[in-house]
Amino acid sequence: MAVAVVVGTAMTVMVTWEKPFLPFGPLLAVYTIADLSPTWKRLAAIPGIVAAVGVSLVLPGENDETFRLVGTAFVAAYALGTSVRASRSRAAELAERARRREQEHIAAAAEERTRIARDMHDIVTHSVGLMVVQAEAGPVVLRSDPDKAEAVFEAIADTGRGALAELRGALAALRTPGEGGGPAWGHAGERLRESLFQPRLANLPALLERSGLEVASMTVGTPRPITESVEAAVYRIVQEALTNVRKHAGMRAVRLTLTWRESLTVEIADDGRGPGEGGGYGLAGMRERAAACGGTLRVGAGPNGGFVVKAEFPLG
Repeated sequence: MAVAVVVGTAMTVMVTWEKPFLPFGPLLAVYTIADLSPTWKRLAAIPGIVAAVGVSLVLPGENDETFRLVGTAFVAAYALGTSVRASRSRAAELAERARRREQEHIAAAAEERTRIARDMHDIVTHSVGLMVVQAEAGPVVLRSDPDKAEAVFEAIADTGRGALAELRGALAALRTPGEGGGPAWGHAGERLRESLFQPRLANLPALLERSGLEVASMTVGTPRPITESVEAAVYRIVQEALTNVRKHAGMRAVRLTLTWRESLTVEIADDGRGPGEGGGYGLAGMRERAAACGGTLRVGAGPNGGFVVKAEFPLG
């Protein structure tokens, strides 16, 4: 279309003002080279174009006016082709940016879904498991020490209320703009952090106390500042490990050790039956949490029996 407009306009002008006709074939070739050829071809064509225009000066019957007209036409054709090429490249660049943004949004949504799934798993398995343990102990306490029974049932209620609050936060983070006006997935991580309980190392003592297990806690070395994400990962890994002890170990003695050196090492060891069959979502979630913070997680039998979970996070 651009070539047709230029050629039509030029022919009209030349017929009206009795100017010599331009070499439209070469002009179209110059436009095509400027528009579609790679950089090296475009640069190589420039000397040829200059030479071709210069030849018009020495041809019989040609004059300065013809030279100016032909030279201007070739420059215009080359400039027009370059402009169209630049516009097309810009449009392609914008389309590529939009595609990359869409891919980033999809990847972010997938990452948030995985993280929410881990949190949902931790909330449900830990809280419900703890409520089961407390409920099973309730009748025994009621018969042996009625005065303490009220505290047991209150603990069950507290655990249930905490789990409900966290579940509501997780479900709120999953809402889309069409469901109650909540923001889209791109802000799910921010909403999740705002709505869910954000565990810290300072919350570990309360977690150990509520676990219903005999947990011996020890810290080696001098604690150092760590990121909120590492604190949350440590808490959730300890939480999941304690849940697994209640479900699988068959014993209630647990040792938690936090070692501060070049890295932070978190070790949860029990004196139960040792490793069982299969992994499940819990172990996979612990590995994902450690990896998300640049750490590692190892699980297996302890040197004296039982089961050991060891997570290591780099410091600094």
